[in-house]
Amino acid sequence: MTEQLLLTGNLDEAARKAAQWLLNRKPIRSLRDWGVSFSLWPPHFTTSCCGTEFGAFAASRFDAERFGMLPFASSRQSNILTIEGTLTRKMARAARIVYDQMPEPKYVIAMGACILEGGIFWNSYNTVLPSDVGIPVDLYIPGCPIRPEAIARGLLMLQKKIRSQGAIRT
Repeated sequence: MTEQLLLTGNLDEAARKAAQWLLNRKPIRSLRDWGVSFSLWPPHFTTSCCGTEFGAFAASRFDAERFGMLPFASSRQSNILTIEGTLTRKMARAARIVYDQMPEPKYVIAMGACILEGGIFWNSYNTVLPSDVGIPVDLYIPGCPIRPEAIARGLLMLQKKIRSQGAIRT
């Protein structure tokens, strides 16, 4: 009869801890962060006029796919929420639902003067900021209207932030 290995204890717990330890080692962690930074998938969620500039960024002249951003149809498979322009109270509820449905790690880019400080709607009763509805913003892109070049630069800044700080937030 051959020798058999007898393992005791909670194997699931030991395997989870070993996998976590392995994933946090430098070569694997930096490879994971690089992969996350170049696979940013926003859901189709346009709130205002800055959405046309975001559409221009996704078009062939600027080609968002070469930056690693590919618009996705569902929020459950997306990991970056782009809030473009004015966020009304009604759309803020929808934005919060989309943000809650996104898996971790998830990121938020807010673009346009309206999302920063209200823009031309600064004194309206119906506009809110992302912080008012509990959506943490990772990157603000100013401008009215924003340019596709600004979106590309903001995306590169977010990718650099992901690679330097890590994709998994603790």
